Amino acid sequence: MVLRGLFGGHHEPDHPLDAPAPTPQATEPAVRDTESVRRISAELEALPKAQRRYVAGFAYVLARVAHADLEVSDAELGYMETAVVQVGHLSQAQAVLVVEMARNMNELYGATDDYVVTRDFAAIASREQCEDLLRTAFAVGAADDSITAAEVAELNEVGKELGFRSDEVDSLRNEFRDQLSSIQAMRAARGA
Repeated sequence: MVLRGLFGGHHEPDHPLDAPAPTPQATEPAVRDTESVRRISAELEALPKAQRRYVAGFAYVLARVAHADLEVSDAELGYMETAVVQVGHLSQAQAVLVVEMARNMNELYGATDDYVVTRDFAAIASREQCEDLLRTAFAVGAADDSITAAEVAELNEVGKELGFRSDEVDSLRNEFRDQLSSIQAMRAARGA
């Protein structure tokens, strides 16, 4: 995979077409980061590199979940911005920029970057931080009062990539059961 070296790890191309074009900077660690994380990190130059990577990965995973149903609501965007302010200790303006960039990068590179960004976030974060990210991702999905089936599937995948067992993901999902679109549909059908 092209993006295997996300957070400073080394990558040998699987295929000659995967190899980056030679540049004078090719040996610098930043060249090995995914484009998504590099662009977000560049906007946060004043923060230490480890914190930039953490915030960029956190925001990207939230955007991944919000975009799972191919529609990011204003409520989801607002929740992501608030979460990034709290997690990254950023200004509101910085958080808006980070979230917008994460959303755009996910839309452009999601099929390629999703697994790598999430897996590498898990490698730099504690178990508690991974749980915080997964719980926040559920809250992002619920921000518009309905976690769609596509978002649930994405959350299950994110949970697995963060290292959680399925019963642990189920336990977190249970905290948001009233916002699950499938539960809402069942309740509506019973009431009709």
